Amino acid sequence: MLAELRIVNFALIEQLSLQFESGFTVLTGETGAGKSLLIDAITLLVGGRASTDQIRFGEDEAQLEAAFHLPENHPLLHHLRQYGLIGQGESALILRRVLSRSGRHRVYVNGSLCPLRVLEELGGTLVDIHGQHEQQSLLAASKQLDALDAFGCLFELRGRYEQAYHGWKELRTQLDVLQGDLADRTRREELLRFQVQEIEQAGLLSDEEERLRQEQQRLVHVYRLRELAHEAHVELQADEQAILTRLGRIGRTLSELAQTDPAMSDCTQAATESAIQLKELAGRLRDYAQQLEADPDRQAVVEDRLDLIQRLKKKYGGSVEAIIATGRGLQEELQLLDNHEARAAAMTARFGEETSLLRTLAQQLSKNRINAAKQMTTLVEAELATLKMEQAIFQVTVSSGELTEELGPAGWDRVEFLLSSNPGESPRALGRVASGGELSRIMLALKTVLAEMDQVPVLVFDEIDTGVGGAVAAEMGTRLRKLGLYHQVFCITHLPQVASQAEHHMLVEKGVEGQRASTSVRALKGMGREEEIARMLGGLTVTKKVRETVAELIAGAKGKRPE
Repeated sequence: MLAELRIVNFALIEQLSLQFESGFTVLTGETGAGKSLLIDAITLLVGGRASTDQIRFGEDEAQLEAAFHLPENHPLLHHLRQYGLIGQGESALILRRVLSRSGRHRVYVNGSLCPLRVLEELGGTLVDIHGQHEQQSLLAASKQLDALDAFGCLFELRGRYEQAYHGWKELRTQLDVLQGDLADRTRREELLRFQVQEIEQAGLLSDEEERLRQEQQRLVHVYRLRELAHEAHVELQADEQAILTRLGRIGRTLSELAQTDPAMSDCTQAATESAIQLKELAGRLRDYAQQLEADPDRQAVVEDRLDLIQRLKKKYGGSVEAIIATGRGLQEELQLLDNHEARAAAMTARFGEETSLLRTLAQQLSKNRINAAKQMTTLVEAELATLKMEQAIFQVTVSSGELTEELGPAGWDRVEFLLSSNPGESPRALGRVASGGELSRIMLALKTVLAEMDQVPVLVFDEIDTGVGGAVAAEMGTRLRKLGLYHQVFCITHLPQVASQAEHHMLVEKGVEGQRASTSVRALKGMGREEEIARMLGGLTVTKKVRETVAELIAGAKGKRPE
């Protein structure tokens, strides 16, 4: 449920903080007071398109924030955990969106900066918004199919079918490649053999390139290296002024010192150890200088080898390891081509089995959908009758295919909602025959029928009661109150029959502060609520009779239990 909504500098709203309860809430107020701004704010928080025009005049930013509490088993929690936006055992979701005149709008989910697509992915499972101009989802064939599957509790079967379908489709792609043109396979095989041979003949080792580069450095700079080693050796051990000669004299001096003062004997030991290490270093430098020789032939071999490695890296990867891995992959593909006929036969047999299983699951889906369509048709027509559309004929049709080629991700069924709102007319596609008011009633009927199956926690109805009144409006109020048992329901309304059914009532008002228009919202209870519904019922003149009627409406709604 939506627990809290905070709005700052959004259109006519300077600052607003609202807390909400579960169940059915109405928002009322004079035309132009800014009721739809609340719906606009919620729409933006679930991924709606933003505009800088929505920022309050004179301000640089608008801020929208909403806190939701989700049921522990809601599928949205799984997606949030996949994104790392919510921990195990947590169910609170805080959405924040900042609109900036610079155009750099920002989105935060549980305090983490996120791209807008995250809101768009979450929004469809979090809030369902319906209004006079927002009924398109009801008319889309895919949404009608989803509604029927939800009603028939078919998503578990559909999930098994979808898994089988994706495996079958991937297998068909592999089989198509395997059974492709023989000439293409031959050309591919020739290329693979050449590439495998080229990599194998190179005989690369994973550490070879580094060793070769070190050797190349020695061969290129051999004279300078020998010169440096010789100079260091001379400094260590060449004449009376060499380091080792002088260190020998120091050692003898320290030995005499230690004889007089044994406490200094460790100095003699240190001098001796240093002399040993320096003698080893001098020997190594002498041997190193002696073995350094210019070898143009070896240098040419090393450079040719490095050039070969560079060419192979450009063709098969950016490192020796990548070349070796590519060679293994090419060899495996070549082996697959070599076993083409046997693999083709085995894959063809497997494809036949997968096709048979897929057709069986598709047939099960079709059978269950046809049964669910009959039940759904009956229940929706009964709901429409209570909404004063007794003459309407509503049908859920399921058109099933038979050919394997007709199978799609959801089966081979095409589901369509049909309506005939006038006697004597044959049912036609919903969007072609239903007016705005009729669509609102049909949508409400569908939501009522699907109430227990629909997992969207928040439903928003924006003036869907436009064009209706009297008994129809009363029934719409009853249905909205019933939906409040399964969802958190918000409804903007101008009808007292609907407002009187609400469990919670909020009044949207527009006033002037400091020569600027500003929208505010306050919760109504008791006499305040009666006064507002009386205004909706009686207009400018609120008589005693109107007040009595309002009291009866509210009392009747409190005592009425949705069936």
